[in-house]
Amino acid sequence: MSQAALMDYYRRRAGKYERIYQKPGSQTDLACLREYLRLRVAGRPVLELACGTGYWTAAAADIVDSIPATDASEELLAIASAKGLEPAHVSFSLGDAYHPVRPEHDFTAGLAAFWWSHIPRERRAAFLVSFHAALAPGARVVFADNRFVEGSSTPICRTDTTGNTYQLRQLQDGTTHEVLRNFPSSEELHDILKPYSGTVEVTEFDYFWCASYDAHRA
Repeated sequence: MSQAALMDYYRRRAGKYERIYQKPGSQTDLACLREYLRLRVAGRPVLELACGTGYWTAAAADIVDSIPATDASEELLAIASAKGLEPAHVSFSLGDAYHPVRPEHDFTAGLAAFWWSHIPRERRAAFLVSFHAALAPGARVVFADNRFVEGSSTPICRTDTTGNTYQLRQLQDGTTHEVLRNFPSSEELHDILKPYSGTVEVTEFDYFWCASYDAHRA
């Protein structure tokens, strides 16, 4: 799935995106994940990539020093901006998660929630290098995303030659989209992230996973 196709899918789905956080069975996990993220970014200036509708920006906004959040979709950013978060330390702007702009001041934390599953396996290393480069040396990095749950998750429809997995999603407008969704195991996440830190922590709930680490200083 191309980046353009993925963006088209999320533009079409923008108004309904947060329904993924309303599944009754996942509410306990969601509360645990919220607390996990808040504890790890509290008191820090945070650079958030692929913020979407600002759901996780809002979850952290009251306990961070500042949180400029970026996304490549104007439609999603419009929803995020409408949340009315405190403008003194929260901002939303267009940005490419693969090429974050190097900021003028240091961010001691980076956050990307529910974005990892959309990163092609072959682009992970480049993404991590560019993300770390936009943060202060030794910054805390936090990721979170869905686990694949049989009977709850949309079935995998295809696996490509590099191991990326895909789901077929149908929107209310009747269109069907093949969406890249990778579901790494805890062991895989450790293997991917350990070259960048000696403090990798991966936590798995029933429906979600989260990972945090302090990136090696350059």
